[in-house]
Amino acid sequence: MMPWSATLELFNPDWVLLTLIYWSLALPERVGIFHAWTIGLLTDVLTGQLFGQHALAYSLIIYACLKLHKRLRQYALIQQVLFIFCSLLVSQLLFFFIKNLHHPIQLTTDFWLPVLTGTACWPLVYRILRCVRLSMPTNQPE
Repeated sequence: MMPWSATLELFNPDWVLLTLIYWSLALPERVGIFHAWTIGLLTDVLTGQLFGQHALAYSLIIYACLKLHKRLRQYALIQQVLFIFCSLLVSQLLFFFIKNLHHPIQLTTDFWLPVLTGTACWPLVYRILRCVRLSMPTNQPE
């Protein structure tokens, strides 16, 4: 949630969704749909968007992640990128249709840029959050 210039805002991927996807794949028993819904509502409040739109999108994407997490974790990073592309595309489509509910639909490059940059950033996000997760102490009973 940083202010960007208008030009850079077009390229800004959904960092919150990328982070949620990683944690739901890495720790599916700890990060689930409730977390996605709550963080989505907080994102709506912070960004001033229609209340519930991010919550709905995040919950749907995280549901898919939880259903497919065993399979997705076995994929190579480059194969995960395709899933990330589809997830970001679904999220962006949902936002697009909610925003243009009463207006004529016109798909522009502004629609595709966050999806493409988010997909390109996934390997970096994955590696950074994996290092964070591996450096965290585990709460194992002694």
